[in-house]
Amino acid sequence: MDCVIDFQHKQSAHCESGVAAALVNHQGLSLSEPMAFGMGGGLFFGYFPFIKINGLPLTTYRCATGNILKRLTANLGFTIKGHTFRKPQPAMELLDDYLSQGIPVGLQTSVFWLPYFPKAYRFHFNGHNLVVYGKEGNDYLISDPVFPMPVTCPAEDLIRARFAPGALAPKGKMYVLERGEHEPDPADGIVDGLRFVSRYMIKKPFFLVGVRGIRFLASRLVKWPQRLGREKADLHLGHVVRMQEEIGTGGGGFRFLFGDFLRESSDLLQVPELSACAAEFTEIGDRWRDFATMAARVCKGRALAGDSYGAMSAIMMDCADREEQAFSKLLKLVAEIG
Repeated sequence: MDCVIDFQHKQSAHCESGVAAALVNHQGLSLSEPMAFGMGGGLFFGYFPFIKINGLPLTTYRCATGNILKRLTANLGFTIKGHTFRKPQPAMELLDDYLSQGIPVGLQTSVFWLPYFPKAYRFHFNGHNLVVYGKEGNDYLISDPVFPMPVTCPAEDLIRARFAPGALAPKGKMYVLERGEHEPDPADGIVDGLRFVSRYMIKKPFFLVGVRGIRFLASRLVKWPQRLGREKADLHLGHVVRMQEEIGTGGGGFRFLFGDFLRESSDLLQVPELSACAAEFTEIGDRWRDFATMAARVCKGRALAGDSYGAMSAIMMDCADREEQAFSKLLKLVAEIG
C-alpha cells in the first residue's frame, strides 16, 4: 500500500505540543504550538524519586504524556480517538487503514528505536510523539516535530519504537483527531489552560509537584554530595539537567513556550497584563537556564568560582519563588477575565 497525505510538516519546540498543533491545523483550524501547549495545560513540575528513568528519579517539567492532547482537544471540542495494542500486527494494520482513508495518525514511540535520530541522541525515552502521514513501500512517511524536514522509517523499526518496553511503554499507542460540529472558541480554552496550570503549580497540596516540588528538589540537591558521594551526585545532577534541556524543550524552554502562549493570549483577549506576565516567564526561563549551565559545568568538571551544589539549589529556590509570584498573578487575572 502506497499513499501520501497532503500534510504540512512544521518543526516545533516540543514533540507533543507540535503534534497537537499540526493535527489541529490539518483539521482546518489555525493554531500555533504555544497556543496548543498553553490551552493543553502543558506546563508543570514534578520530582518523583519513586519513578525511575534509566535508573534515576524522574524530574518532569511538563504534564504527563498525552495530557496536552486530551486537554487541548476537549477545549476545542475535538474528538480524539486513541488505541493501544498488545501485539504489533493489529497496530500496524489499523495504522495502514487510517492512512488509506487519508487520515494522518499520531503515534507515541520510543526515541531509541527511531533510526533517523542520530545515534548520539537515541536513548530509552518512550514518550516521544510524531505523525505518520503516508507510506511508500516498506517505509512510513513521518512528520517528526523535532526535525526540520519530514523523515522516513522502515516498518520493522517503527514496530520496535511503538512497542518498546520500560517506563511509559507506548503499547502501540496511536490517535487521530476529528473536528466537532461547532466552531471552537479559543478564548474559553485559553482561560481553562491558564486556570488549570496556575492551580496545579501553586495550589496542589502534594509536596512533589508544582513550586513545592521545585523547593523539595532544591533542598535534596544541596545534600547530594554528602549523601550520595560526589560521583553519584553528579550522575543525579546530570539526569536532572538532561530531563530539563534534552527531553522536549526542557524546564527553561517550557517557560519560554508558556510565555509565548501568554503573549498570543494577551492579543486575542485584549488583556495587556498577560503580556507583562509573559515577560516574567521569559525571565524565569532564563533563570532555569542559569541553573542548567552551572550544572553542566559541575558535571563536566569545569566548575567556575562560585559554582556549587549550594549555588544551584539557591537558583532553583529563586525559580520557585518567581513562579509562585507569577502564577498567583495569573490566577487573579483569570478570575477577572472570568
